[in-house]
Amino acid sequence: MNKIAVIIAHEYTTRVRSKWFILATLLGPLAMVVMITIPVLATMLAGDGTEGKVAVVDHTGAMATELLAADTSLYERAGSRSAAELNAAVQAESLQAWLEIPANVVDSGRITLYTRGGTGIAFESRIRGDVEPVVVSARLQRAGTDTSVIRLVEQGIDLSALKITDEGVQEDASMASAFIGYGAGFVIYILIFLYGSMVMRGVVEEKANRIIEVLASSARPFDIMMGKVLGIGLVGLTQVLAWIVLGLLVLSALAVAFAAGVDPEVATEAMRQAQDAQAQSPMSPMSGGVMKIGSMSIPTVSIPTLLLFVFYFLSGYFLYATLFAAVGSAVDQESDANQLTLPVTLPVILTMMFIGNVISAPSGTFATVASLIPLFTPILMTVRVAATDVPAWQIALSIVLSIGAFFGAVWMASRIYRIGMLSYGKKPSIAEVARWITTKV
Repeated sequence: MNKIAVIIAHEYTTRVRSKWFILATLLGPLAMVVMITIPVLATMLAGDGTEGKVAVVDHTGAMATELLAADTSLYERAGSRSAAELNAAVQAESLQAWLEIPANVVDSGRITLYTRGGTGIAFESRIRGDVEPVVVSARLQRAGTDTSVIRLVEQGIDLSALKITDEGVQEDASMASAFIGYGAGFVIYILIFLYGSMVMRGVVEEKANRIIEVLASSARPFDIMMGKVLGIGLVGLTQVLAWIVLGLLVLSALAVAFAAGVDPEVATEAMRQAQDAQAQSPMSPMSGGVMKIGSMSIPTVSIPTLLLFVFYFLSGYFLYATLFAAVGSAVDQESDANQLTLPVTLPVILTMMFIGNVISAPSGTFATVASLIPLFTPILMTVRVAATDVPAWQIALSIVLSIGAFFGAVWMASRIYRIGMLSYGKKPSIAEVARWITTKV
């Protein structure tokens, strides 16, 4: 155990003192904000593709009036201009497009949009979305439907989802919670690859420089591997905790800035709801409540939930880092590891592909079964814990299975490690590595 502790201390202090670690720790929260902000800004700036006016040629004599009433900034009447003149205006870019509504549109449902091309799906969807209700209304009127009934049909509904808990009924912010879970799962995905590959590179470098032979003369392969995995794991945990602290500071600063522009009564109500959420049962993993600011519902995350996130990150890291260490011991240089890393990286990639299904039905059979498979648990269970109230027995089972899978991976990887770390000159195949597991030395 003393040898493992020495290796852990060496791996930890070497990396924590590096410039790379300090810069990544300080810039990590900023990078996450940028990653979230850029797509949002891009979506806002992209808009719906409307860059100019759309002239309407209405052969029905009535629908253009409704379109102009809906949005005068986009639509205008074509007037007496001919099709050739409208085409010339579009080519000269004085018009973005012109729209022809035929006299039989109620029966045919066909309209024609003339553009320069390349306007995009969003623009065409906008035009279709504006014209379709007008055509539907005309069909209902022709069928003899009263206009008041038509207005009632067009009103639609507003769904308010409420969540029943032991403490009463509260607003359900499942969508926002799912996005939080997706974000947490994505962070775990990145960190597993980042620190897992770091373990692999460390083993490859020491093997290439023959340092591993010196280590092997004074420590068992199991001790070397465990020291590296645990030492680099503590580096990852330190960085995650630092990101959490820095993230809370950033959120606090944003909250102060936001409070300056929020009505005092709204801010007081938000604080009251946050306090009520924290006062709920601390033993429930999903005891976080919902804080409402204006019309926006923001789920609060409880301390047990944060602890689960940390556990699933550590379990995922230790499991995959152990496998990455085994791969690193089997090759002489990092470029040779690509073939062997596929069985290790494939489950992580599949997990990210499954996230959409889990978010859609976090309590469904697929989500439940997949989240209990140890290779998928770190990410998928994190998403489920954020998106819904996962039964306690499933959380407990996932913890037990994750711990068992880690020790199983340690046993398997150590058998690969003891042979691979002293093997040089030939890149082994997956079949050869599999034989090393059963080989007696």
